[in-house]
Amino acid sequence: MHNLTNYINFDIKPLKTTQTIADAQDLFLEIPYSHFPVTENNVYVGCLRKEDAEVLNENTLISENKFDFERFFVRDTMIWLDVLEEFAKNECNIMPVLNVKNAYIGYYEIEDVIKFFQDSPFLKEEGGIIVVQKPKSDYSISQISQIVEGNGGKLLGLFISNINDQLVEVTLKISQSYMNEILQGFRRYEYVIISEHQEDSYLENLKERSDYLDKYLNI
Repeated sequence: MHNLTNYINFDIKPLKTTQTIADAQDLFLEIPYSHFPVTENNVYVGCLRKEDAEVLNENTLISENKFDFERFFVRDTMIWLDVLEEFAKNECNIMPVLNVKNAYIGYYEIEDVIKFFQDSPFLKEEGGIIVVQKPKSDYSISQISQIVEGNGGKLLGLFISNINDQLVEVTLKISQSYMNEILQGFRRYEYVIISEHQEDSYLENLKERSDYLDKYLNI
């Protein structure tokens, strides 16, 4: 799998504080970004949002509108999941990238980060998806891994897909082998299985008992 930094983009130069808002408006018309990075003396000072640029006085300098900047960014050392989180938090499709010395080096586009995710083993490798739920105070990532591997499976990835004050929902991708054993392992540790699985002998037994009960009641 490629390193995320291979996706850093340098095609569009950041706006400069010495340019006018009209320059920014023209750039937004040309390229469908939600924001554009702004630099001052080659130092990143924030992002100008498209909606803000549309209502600002086009004859003013960008430097006169610093209070309208949004100051989000990521480091070139951050992992892709943290980068994706910053995209979501800031509702943007472009993300400035700074190095450890705070120098602006380029930007990520949201499509490239999603493509990076699509190339990850979590999506690319063949396997099954299990969604489990447990009280927030009781769940454990190490326990989840132990249940999967202790029952012969291989964990390809997991993430917390839902959380509230009481419950945590975890989505896992595992190798297809020993699916039934893994499902029963989760039940022994009092996890609720949210997803449905043909290999689930527990549900099959419930169905057989339900069919038997229906047949008995109809005698």
